Amino acid sequence: MPSTLTLAFTLLLFTTSHGARMLLQTETNTEFIKTSCNTTTYPALCFSSLSSYASKIQTSPLQMASTALSVSLAGARLSSAAMTQMSTAHGLNPHDKGAMRDCMDALGNAVDELKQSTESMSHLGGKAIGYQINSIQTWVSAALTDYNTCMDGFRASGVNVRKEVRSHVLNTLHLTSNALDLINGLSSTIIHSVP
Repeated sequence: MPSTLTLAFTLLLFTTSHGARMLLQTETNTEFIKTSCNTTTYPALCFSSLSSYASKIQTSPLQMASTALSVSLAGARLSSAAMTQMSTAHGLNPHDKGAMRDCMDALGNAVDELKQSTESMSHLGGKAIGYQINSIQTWVSAALTDYNTCMDGFRASGVNVRKEVRSHVLNTLHLTSNALDLINGLSSTIIHSVP
């Protein structure tokens, strides 16, 4: 009987200790994300979009930037799908139809650029790492330009159309801007760590 009680007590201590370590690690990972997000243009959005990935990101600037890129790619795909659906709405005037076509092209380009960035980020390393990060920064910057191009096409549109377009594109633009901020931070970390 005493050995069963000892075993049960030992298991309880192990479980409690393991749970406390896991909780501490999760808090550390979440704090890392919060601190990293404070360096971005939209820190609240950064934290809300990335905090659920704390166990994946842990305290890695590379994982942080990579996850931010993946989140912005998912957002770009959603924006593109929303604009495609919006383009089929009845009642769009000729100007808005033309702006919609241009916007859909721009968003398609943004998706391609972010996809290329994410793929490149997953193979980051080696002697050409500086060049790789530079390419990623260029593609992500181009995606930001594409979002602005999309929204600019609706300047002469009615308030409701402009508002709806912005509701689909602006959040993704902000996610992508945050991703670029984190990539820039990663770039400077890597540059300072190279002898």
